[in-house]
Amino acid sequence: MANHFGDRLCEAVKSKKTSLIVGLDPVYGRLPSPIRSHRDMNDEFDAAAAVDAIFDFCTQVMRIVGPMVPAVKMNIAFFEKYLWEGIESYYALISEAEDLGLEIIGDVKRGDIGHTAQMYAAAHLENPELVGLEDTLAPDAITVNGYTGTDGIEPFAAVADKQGKGIFVLVRTSNASAAAIQDFTDADGQRMYEKMAEVVAEIANKPERIGSSGYSNVGMVVGGTSPDVTTALRDKFESIWFLVPGYGSQGASAKDCIRFCKPDSTGALINASRSIIYAYEKPQYKEQFGDDWKRCIEQAVIDAKVDLANAMQSKL
Repeated sequence: MANHFGDRLCEAVKSKKTSLIVGLDPVYGRLPSPIRSHRDMNDEFDAAAAVDAIFDFCTQVMRIVGPMVPAVKMNIAFFEKYLWEGIESYYALISEAEDLGLEIIGDVKRGDIGHTAQMYAAAHLENPELVGLEDTLAPDAITVNGYTGTDGIEPFAAVADKQGKGIFVLVRTSNASAAAIQDFTDADGQRMYEKMAEVVAEIANKPERIGSSGYSNVGMVVGGTSPDVTTALRDKFESIWFLVPGYGSQGASAKDCIRFCKPDSTGALINASRSIIYAYEKPQYKEQFGDDWKRCIEQAVIDAKVDLANAMQSKL
């Protein structure tokens, strides 16, 4: 396996023949009934029971999607709700994903400067060497909020370099109100997200960060729901991997998202979370598979892969 994050993504995307990744945003109240009704996991107000249910669900989801997608994105907020028990579960799931051969993106959106940024980077990217934590793994990459500038990005990138890992810096997010700030223009007409992309690219394009695939280990988060003008970022920054949220439940279409892929389908990871992991709530899958929630998720992944592949073919 390649020791460079950008190279590993290339291998994984080509191996699984898709840019689709699955996000894990587990909410107890939406878990399948067989899990919520289990006698050891049937109390959402009991931290241990709720965390066990979430862990069981996420583990089974990863076993379903693992053979079909290159990576999973774990949103730490859904685990932090349960404090130390949730964090323990988050790191345990990283080990489960590693065993399944998946690249793991920790959606943590940390951002600060100086020693604080270094500590955040150590906590979320370094595989610990502390006694008692030798078997604990950190994600292969994390999301970073670079609003503070290079001082808030470089410490994360430096740890990623040493660990053979990566980071994705927020550039243009997928939420509706993002435009009010991120599309704000300066006197020369440059949008804020364009300036942020330039800052990230300067860090990403340092020669030591470019792998044999031509990609950097420093990427950008650009939402599939963002304006069409963001497509220009693909041509402008050839060495960048884009993490693209918004496909599925947030309303972005396959066509909206594959614009960040290169002709060989590399260059972008297109994330779907709720539309995949809660597929068993959708009438179209319930009609096909009834209460078999695992088959619903499996079919949702297959359908999303076909949707993205068809959009990619139309683009070519």
